[in-house]
Amino acid sequence: MALPEFKNEPLSDFKSPAHRRRMEYALDEIREELGREYPLVIGGERINTPDKLHSYNPSHPEQVVGIFSKADAALADGAVNAAAEAFKTWSRTPAQKRVDLLLKTSKILLDRKYYYEARLVYEVGKTWPEADADVAEAIDFIEFYARAMLRLAGPQPLTPVAGEKNHLRYIPLGVGIVIPPWNFPLAILVGMTMAAVVTGNTVVMKPSSDAPAIAYKFFEALEEAGMPPGVVNFLPAPGGVVGDVLVGHPRTRFVAFTGSKDVGLHINELAAKTAPGQIWVKRVIAEMGGKDSIVVDSDVNLDEAVDGVVASAFGYQGQKCSACSRAIVVGQVYDEFLKKLRERVEKITVGPSEQPDNYMGPVINARARKSILEYIEVGKKEGRLITGGGEQPGGGHFIPPTVIADVSPKARIAQEEIFGPVLAVIRAENFDSAMAIANNTDYGLTGAVYTRDRRKLENATEEFFVGNLYLNRKCTGALVGAHPFGGFNMSGTDSKAGGNDYLLLFTQAKTVSEKLNL
Repeated sequence: MALPEFKNEPLSDFKSPAHRRRMEYALDEIREELGREYPLVIGGERINTPDKLHSYNPSHPEQVVGIFSKADAALADGAVNAAAEAFKTWSRTPAQKRVDLLLKTSKILLDRKYYYEARLVYEVGKTWPEADADVAEAIDFIEFYARAMLRLAGPQPLTPVAGEKNHLRYIPLGVGIVIPPWNFPLAILVGMTMAAVVTGNTVVMKPSSDAPAIAYKFFEALEEAGMPPGVVNFLPAPGGVVGDVLVGHPRTRFVAFTGSKDVGLHINELAAKTAPGQIWVKRVIAEMGGKDSIVVDSDVNLDEAVDGVVASAFGYQGQKCSACSRAIVVGQVYDEFLKKLRERVEKITVGPSEQPDNYMGPVINARARKSILEYIEVGKKEGRLITGGGEQPGGGHFIPPTVIADVSPKARIAQEEIFGPVLAVIRAENFDSAMAIANNTDYGLTGAVYTRDRRKLENATEEFFVGNLYLNRKCTGALVGAHPFGGFNMSGTDSKAGGNDYLLLFTQAKTVSEKLNL
């Protein structure tokens, strides 16, 4: 089956009355569904437990988005076993049928695009454009991996050998544990799950405790598309309750994780230990965050550079692993850059994300708000507060965009991942020193450079050690297919989501050689 060439899903234009009305209608629809109870699902069986997990709207923390039956260690064990049982048949399902499941799921998401976006607004505080981009990326992952699987299932080039018939095929690994983050609770969940499923694996899907509702609605879409029971199992629970059981289980073959460095390293360490009865080396596919920099040279259009820094630093409240948390500015333009930056940042509106005129919504929860505010207090001692610097009243988890200048490259706010709307501005003596500063963290996820000097762009291409480098543009907004995403060092295991080689991480290669009768 030949599919049309892959194209990224277009983003909505909420200045359009038609798009705006559809989003308003979806928000009204979801508002009626808030507070409902949902089961966990193992092997197709819906299970209700007395212990519940609540999801809240960070714009209005008293508002319950959903109530979920919470799994325990015994249920986690059952979910892995159910996935292992389903693997016996799903792994032998023809690739075309697995691709068909993806395409049907993609159509469901596309048809209900604004419905999923409205859920993201309520559950994780995404503004309309950020929610729209999240759903579009989810659709892109499905469509891209469907096409990638068809290529992978086809004949693979091998060197001919006289008297032999040789072929290589990619076979699935087994049971995978998919652990997505709350900040892209649909796109990354969909990407990791669909990569596993289309390659013939089965999955235990443990959503973030801050975003189980959107995960359940995606699970329903899979069922509607015809997914057999047990291929994906829905297991909401805190990571501390079931995480080690899932990762350490002898029937677990791989873990796909996106989240913090500390949790990612723990998963990697636990997966490396061989459990009794385990007959394979577990594979870990991990993306663990960043401390991302934008370098601003002295010869640029400062307005464009400021716009790129602001969009990268404060889009979705700075809660992206790709977010710019450090602006490294060459001294000749440092003061003028700060002036323009302050003017631009102070125009940012902050408030409930269901209101379309707010550029920023809330941070995810009270714990995150507390941590970010503590980092801001540290930053006030390590640098000069330019704007922001506190908590915004209004009932939600709102923190205004904060800019702290004159920060040392080795300061805590220049080294530690804050994951919030806090930007450290660092003065560099020249472009070479700016590049050295850009490389001085434990991470290597994204970065950007603004300069008109071709030699410097070429230098950055070679020397800026990040997985995704952007030249004369913002450092967020990777597009599936165009910008395969993933970083180096403590940013993860160098995997490239949305790239042609990503599905290989979910497979193992088998070569078959037959001697021919001459």
